[in-house]
Amino acid sequence: MQTIRIRYFSDKIKRLEYIDGKSDWIDLRASETVELKAGEFRLIPLGVAMELPKGYEAHLVPRSSTFKNYGILQTNSCGIIDCSYCGDEDMWRMPVYATRDTVIRENDRICQFRIVENQPTIVFDEVESLNNASRGGFGSTGKQ
Repeated sequence: MQTIRIRYFSDKIKRLEYIDGKSDWIDLRASETVELKAGEFRLIPLGVAMELPKGYEAHLVPRSSTFKNYGILQTNSCGIIDCSYCGDEDMWRMPVYATRDTVIRENDRICQFRIVENQPTIVFDEVESLNNASRGGFGSTGKQ
């Protein structure tokens, strides 16, 4: 089991918890109420700073209901927080774009994260052929 040191910036948000057996993603909450007009960009404060273990990074993505409930899109699709972002003032934030007027209230669950081990060092070996049959398209169907 990994231990992660965490600093909370607010006593008003619920503390993070890992719910074993449900999912290995952990919900994050807005640490203040944010009002957005359609077309606005904002960094929504999540009220936490963490010291991730060396060799790990956090992947931060919206919850499945975030767009339906709030009409916001995470502007970087998937946020990556590396282990060097661990200072006392390095509060995690979610960069969002509002597609409609919306209010995100303090303590609303808007995104989730998981920690992932960094990719190992790799070397690319350039070849003339991969010696595999061509699938002729995209995705699992192979159709264009």
